[in-house]
Amino acid sequence: MIRGRTVLFWALAAALVIGHAIVSWHSLVVWRFWEDEAFNLTVPRNLLAGLGYSSDGALSGSTITPFDPRISTGPAVLLPVAAVLTTGVDMVIGARLIPLTYWLLLLVGLAIIGRRIGGRWAALLALAVPLAFTTSAGVSPIQGPADLLGEIPAAALLVWALVALPRRAWLAGLLVGLAVQAKLIALLALPAFALALWILSDGQGWARLRDFLRRSWLPLVLVGTPTLLVELSALLSLGGSGYVQHLRDLVHFVRSGGQGASTTVLQKLMTLADSWSVPAPVAALAALLLVAAIITAVVIAHRAPLSADRLVLAYGSAAALGTLTFILWWATASHLPLWVRHPSVGIFAFVPVLAATAVWSARRLPRGNAARFAAVTATAFALVVGVGATAHTASSFTPRDQTLAHQRAAVAPLTEWVSDTGTEWLAAEPWGAAIPAIVLTGAHVGLFDATAMAEVPRLTGLTCATETIIDGSPYRICAAP
Repeated sequence: MIRGRTVLFWALAAALVIGHAIVSWHSLVVWRFWEDEAFNLTVPRNLLAGLGYSSDGALSGSTITPFDPRISTGPAVLLPVAAVLTTGVDMVIGARLIPLTYWLLLLVGLAIIGRRIGGRWAALLALAVPLAFTTSAGVSPIQGPADLLGEIPAAALLVWALVALPRRAWLAGLLVGLAVQAKLIALLALPAFALALWILSDGQGWARLRDFLRRSWLPLVLVGTPTLLVELSALLSLGGSGYVQHLRDLVHFVRSGGQGASTTVLQKLMTLADSWSVPAPVAALAALLLVAAIITAVVIAHRAPLSADRLVLAYGSAAALGTLTFILWWATASHLPLWVRHPSVGIFAFVPVLAATAVWSARRLPRGNAARFAAVTATAFALVVGVGATAHTASSFTPRDQTLAHQRAAVAPLTEWVSDTGTEWLAAEPWGAAIPAIVLTGAHVGLFDATAMAEVPRLTGLTCATETIIDGSPYRICAAP
């Protein structure tokens, strides 16, 4: 006879699968193609056109720019996109299939880790956390899992590095290296992996240190291998002086964040609390519940070591350190704007693992008041996550001012004009919705105030200051000034 708990589990699992499917479908084919996606897409498009690994340089002088530092989504995402586009599939849908595939890999990896930590219920909660986390607010969002961006692919690779770490540390190192080449900020995960590897090392004192060093040297080499290959390619492409300038531009971009904002820690934390599909106070309460459950587990495990699982300790410790590293880096970086997209790599990769650890704390601790407290707090956290996941799914059906279909219809006459006239470049005025519109026409995209764009027609959603060449409403092409 089927038990009630089993029925409940599979009912919740089915609802979770449906929720993920709804959000993924809308992200793939419904939601608008926005400017960062379009800018990233210029790289695989140029690669297929024989122009090398180059962007259109819209933020770097509006000329073809090899290994553009302003393209922060890396080859681990954009090279597979180029491979997909060789099939002749629709440009936007084909490009979005790669991040969506990484999203599916993220979920599978989280399910594996969750099951290792606390069984099927921990796996279920780990899968629900990414659905409750929303990153679509603000001017630089991740609208959904199919956006052509590097954050979700980097998180997926980090999760699979955790999966591989206990038995194949070398593979974990390689996967972390690939995560860095999906999004450079994945480097912040290195201390978390070092901690996990230390916990999984054998022996005590110097013996443990020797085992840690023995197990870590090859993974560390492999962490750097993908970046080394990319940088060697850049050196060969750019030459000595060009490569030195490339490094200077990259360092400047990383240090400045490319924005020059001024924000506070409190503003960052409030923005993070607003990103969970539930009211911010409820999200903050859920975070406190999660921390309380895990601290209780750690205290009890310390008092009764036989109840502790070293693998769980490694995963939980890595997830805690990883989460704190990404959030504290972002919160204290006052030059970075209030874009939750920045720490999202760590949140997508590590917070679900923490949630699974909370389930372990509720199930594996010795009976008593502390265990009951852990169970209550873990259950309350799970309820908040469930509400957030449901709200996020429901929000997919909210009508939007602009969709991919609207964009395609608006640029259709402009695309025809670009094709008929053989126009190679259009200047966007200003940065924003005009960027994806130009990419959809098939032209190269520059920025209106770049010197290289002085005699190039402009695509804008504003009123033309010069002759209107063609009006597609809401976009139009204006003659060069």
